Amino acid sequence: MYKYLLPSLLVVGLSACQTQPVPTTQVNKISATKTVNVQLQSAIDTAWQITLDESPSLALSLGDNSAAGKLQDLSPKWLSALNQRRKNLLKDLQAIDTAQLSKSDVINAKILQDQLQNSVDQYHYKSHYIPLSAESGFHAYISSIAKARFATMEDYQNYLNQLNALPTYFAQQTYWLKQGLAAGITPAKVTLNGFEDSISAFIVPAKDSGYFQPFTKYPEHFSESEKAALTKQGLLAVQKTVLPVYQAFYDFMVNEYIVNARTDIAASTLPNGKAFYENRVRHFTTLPMTSDEVHQLGISEVKRIRAQMEQIIEDVGFDGTFADFLHFLRTDPQFYPETAEELLKEAAYIAKKADAMLPKYFGKLPRKPYGIAPVPAEIAPKYTTGRYSGSNRDDEAGFYWVNTYALDKRPLYEMEALTLHEAVPGHHLQISLNSELSNLPNFRRYGYISAFGEGWGLYSEYLGLEAGFYQDPYSNFGRLTYEMWRAARLVVDTGMHAKGWSRQQAIEFMASNTALSLHNVTTEIDRYISWPGQALSYKIGELTIKRLRAQAETALGKNFDIRAFHDAVLANGSVPMSILEQQINDFIIQQQASI
Repeated sequence: MYKYLLPSLLVVGLSACQTQPVPTTQVNKISATKTVNVQLQSAIDTAWQITLDESPSLALSLGDNSAAGKLQDLSPKWLSALNQRRKNLLKDLQAIDTAQLSKSDVINAKILQDQLQNSVDQYHYKSHYIPLSAESGFHAYISSIAKARFATMEDYQNYLNQLNALPTYFAQQTYWLKQGLAAGITPAKVTLNGFEDSISAFIVPAKDSGYFQPFTKYPEHFSESEKAALTKQGLLAVQKTVLPVYQAFYDFMVNEYIVNARTDIAASTLPNGKAFYENRVRHFTTLPMTSDEVHQLGISEVKRIRAQMEQIIEDVGFDGTFADFLHFLRTDPQFYPETAEELLKEAAYIAKKADAMLPKYFGKLPRKPYGIAPVPAEIAPKYTTGRYSGSNRDDEAGFYWVNTYALDKRPLYEMEALTLHEAVPGHHLQISLNSELSNLPNFRRYGYISAFGEGWGLYSEYLGLEAGFYQDPYSNFGRLTYEMWRAARLVVDTGMHAKGWSRQQAIEFMASNTALSLHNVTTEIDRYISWPGQALSYKIGELTIKRLRAQAETALGKNFDIRAFHDAVLANGSVPMSILEQQINDFIIQQQASI
């Protein structure tokens, strides 16, 4: 239709120009707007190229075959160069006159500036000195290269190139770990207890190694001679390169690193630590909050949720104290699966029920499906109870990971809340819809803002209550214990990193207020110690979404449409809380205008 109308429109346009010249001021304004748009688009393109240059795996997943066979470069020279490129770009971006931009481009500029600032801040505070956490580290995450698609000889050759690049990759990471030791920038030693087990899990006979698995099954069109040659090369690479690298890393961690890691747990005791932690608070909440404000909010939320939990204890007629009830939940076998299969099947059953609720609450659903899988065994002992693992590829599903390690610490009464958070309507739905927003620039399609994403996940647990989940009082108590878990995070994270709390004090606070198993409590506290501030994003994001929903319900009354509201929240992908607020204000105005 457009190409046939264009000639007539062009004639009308030329005629109008001939009879009514555009005022000079309007021409100048249009010219200025075009210039600003060009500047912003240039900044977006440059920032995305920096991201691709930094991550060969991302570049390859998005179609850049020149990145095949490469691993991330972590040399001092390269990281310094990336940081300087970001600093230069940040300066250019800050000079753009956003008043000339459209509303959508203002959002683009704001989010891009936040992303660049965060990367620059992390480099400034030397976060690259700690490529480890209480849960795992680079040595485990890099093993995902063995899970790529292998369809051609070239795929295998690229993989062999990656295996042969592992010594350089590990050497670079170890260099930064040594810099951290010298500067006093390490994880707290207590969070590294048992960390060596996550390394020794990779030190196995070559043929049992996950790195060798691609050489145990080939595409049917490969000849026998090709299979034999690749198998020989693969076995040699694992024996002579991969296993020695892991053994050397194990020896370094056990003999040098862990024993010399810092004994303090607080981020504020790191060099420049107080400024670092307040920076992390602002980054993860996306709001101008201080650690003290977050702490006080957490205390208030803990008190509110505790009252609801006490009511359930009274309703079920339990004879005992709050602590007695928690002990009952943690120790009674009726609440725990006997096998990993039972736990996975329970998760699958709940997930399928959750799928069925979606049309009632959402007008737009993602195309990508999701599966359910156990957390990989090599990281499961120190890993959280569940997590969503997405994919950038169109031909791969997302996965809801369920931790099947230590089954007597995985209560079934928590599974509804966990599943709604990690699968749908939580992370899978939100992240998949985000990646399908083709109108967004790539840095936003594949970006993740924790306050939005984790806030949405926690809101999704709450939405389950409205959708008819948690019919069993113990399951509802599980929902509340998950909400309490996120509220308690506000208290213990800020308590440990800014207020001098000990690890044991934080453990006791969380254990006495939630029904989480003591194993999960300890795992979680160590996670917060090694990842300062991230745990604050959940509750802050959820409270913001709930507040905005209440605001929309009040303003729209009987005309409030829950499906339209949810679509509006998710319409622009992952955004800071200030932008989400403006987004919902615009939604309310639009809805009122249509009444």
